[in-house]
Amino acid sequence: MRPKRRAAVAVCLLLALLLTGAAAAANGGFTPPAPRSPNASRITAAYYLILGLTAAVFVLVEGALIVFVLRFRSRGRARSVEGPQIRGNTNLELAWTLTPVLILAAIAGFVFYKLPGIKNTPPASAATSLHVTVEAHQFYWQFDYPGGRVSINRLVVPQSKVVTLDVVSQDVAHSWWIPALGGKIDAIPGRTNRTWFRAKRLGTYHGQCAEFCGLQHAAMKAQVEVVPAGAYSSFLAHHTKGSVALGKEMFTGVCATCHALSGQGYIGPAIAGNPILSDTKALKTLVREGLPPSQTVNGMPAVGNDWSDSEIASLIRYIKSNPTLKGSSGGG
Repeated sequence: MRPKRRAAVAVCLLLALLLTGAAAAANGGFTPPAPRSPNASRITAAYYLILGLTAAVFVLVEGALIVFVLRFRSRGRARSVEGPQIRGNTNLELAWTLTPVLILAAIAGFVFYKLPGIKNTPPASAATSLHVTVEAHQFYWQFDYPGGRVSINRLVVPQSKVVTLDVVSQDVAHSWWIPALGGKIDAIPGRTNRTWFRAKRLGTYHGQCAEFCGLQHAAMKAQVEVVPAGAYSSFLAHHTKGSVALGKEMFTGVCATCHALSGQGYIGPAIAGNPILSDTKALKTLVREGLPPSQTVNGMPAVGNDWSDSEIASLIRYIKSNPTLKGSSGGG
C-alpha cells in the first residue's frame, strides 16, 4: 500500500473511532438518555432509526467519494487535459433517485406509526393517574398539584402513575423538556399545551427550558423526582401553601437565580439584610409588580405576579428562618 493511501486509511479509521467514542458517550454524544417513559421510548426508537439510516447513507456516500478520489485521481495528468468522460447509466440514475424516496417513506411511516403512542395519553383511572399544571415563568418552573400544593423547579410524582401535564406560560414563550420522560412541549402565553409521561423507575430526571426566554434562560432548569407512593404523600404534606419548605424552594429557585443563594447579589443587586425582606406589604408589591429598568440596572420581572398571599407567606417564613437573609423588622 502506498504511503498516501495508508495515510488516507488511517485518517478514516481515526474518524470512525472518534465517532464511535462520541456515540458511546450517550448524553455527551449522539445518543439520547435512556428513556424512562413509554412515550420517550418511542421517540428514542425513531431517533435510532433515523440515526442508523443517515449513518449508512453517510458511510456509503463518503466511502464512494474516497474511492473515486483515489481511483480517478490525475496520476500526473496535466491540468489542461480532461479525464475520461462517462455519460449515462440508467440503472444507477434510477437507484440514486428511488433510494432516497424509499428511505424517506420508511422514516415517515415509522414516525407516523409511533406518533399516537407519543402524543395520546394512555387510559388511566383516578387512582392510577395524576394531573399537574406546569407554569413557566422568567426564570423558573412552578408546579401546581391537586389540593393546592405547589413546588418550584422540582416536580415530584409517584412511581408508575400516568402523569398528565397542562403546560402554560405567565410571560414569554418557554419550552418544557425532560429528555428521559418525553419530547419537548412549548409553554405559550394564553394557550394550554398538554403532554404526559409514566415513569416506572425511581430516580431524578433532569431537564431545562428549551426555548430562549431571556437573560437567565440557562438557569431555568427543572427536575422530575419519581418516588414511592409514601414519599409522595410525605412531600405533599410538607408543601402546603405557607410552609417553610415551599418558601425555601421559592427563594432558591426564584430569588436566588438573580440574587444568589445567600442574597449577596449576582445578576441582580445584593438583598441580604434589606429591610424589604421583612416588610410583608412591600415584599408582596415587589414580587407581584417587579421593578422597571430605570430603578435597577436590569429591572426586575414580576416573578410572583400570580403568587397567593399564602405562597408569599411561605417565602417570608423561610427568609425569617435564614439568618443570612432577614433584614430589620418592618411593617406587616
